[in-house]
Amino acid sequence: MTSLSYAVSDSATMLRRNLLHARRYPAMTFSTLVMPVIILLLFNYAFGGALGAGIGDGSVKYIDYIAPGIILMSVASGGVGTAVGVSSDLTEGIVNRFRTMAISRASFLTGHVVGGVIQTMTSVVLVVAVALAMGFRPDATALEWLAAFGLLTLLTFALTWLAAGVGLIARNPESASNIPLPFQFLPFLGSAIVPPESMPGGLRWFAEYQPFTPIIETLRGLLMGTPYGNSPVLALAWCAGLGLAGYLWARSRFQRGPVVR
Repeated sequence: MTSLSYAVSDSATMLRRNLLHARRYPAMTFSTLVMPVIILLLFNYAFGGALGAGIGDGSVKYIDYIAPGIILMSVASGGVGTAVGVSSDLTEGIVNRFRTMAISRASFLTGHVVGGVIQTMTSVVLVVAVALAMGFRPDATALEWLAAFGLLTLLTFALTWLAAGVGLIARNPESASNIPLPFQFLPFLGSAIVPPESMPGGLRWFAEYQPFTPIIETLRGLLMGTPYGNSPVLALAWCAGLGLAGYLWARSRFQRGPVVR
């Protein structure tokens, strides 16, 4: 077998290990799956009447506006499980044990990242299903749906690599679960809940130029046919930049040597 074959085989083993952990300790997985659904229900049914009235000329259903933003929120919150999982392995000392074994050094992080992507995309599918049941009616073609899920998968990989880096620097699993919180709240400060035009000056500027807004607008354009201008270019650039930064950071941090907790 080539070195690449060994790396793929070892990464698959680590992926199975992490998926088994998620099944045996379902609390974090349950939170990742359910919390975006709760937010969707809360904003649509509790606040939708007031917030939806200020969107466009009032003809847009709030569920059609908010669903793409909540779908993206499920991606933003999915990295917490990866950060906690990596930090837990470091705290328990299993990583130093892996370093003494004849396995690919890349397999540990790869297994965590791919496992995190699978769980996060499962959450995305659940949110889409619930949104459809609540009246979300996208007019996207099959190709546009494929492009939307491709964009979400790319963003998920980017944020999961960042989360892996967070898990490597966190002092314990508790802090690992807290550090990614800003990423979960950034969509709220973008165009996920209300249009940036309705925000005051400084906040509007931030909402328009932060990473998640062009991604949300691209997703909304693909699913609902709304204008998105140059948002797809910006969205892909942000995803690529965040993903590259997260990958290089996590790999560099892991390769420094044994980590003692």
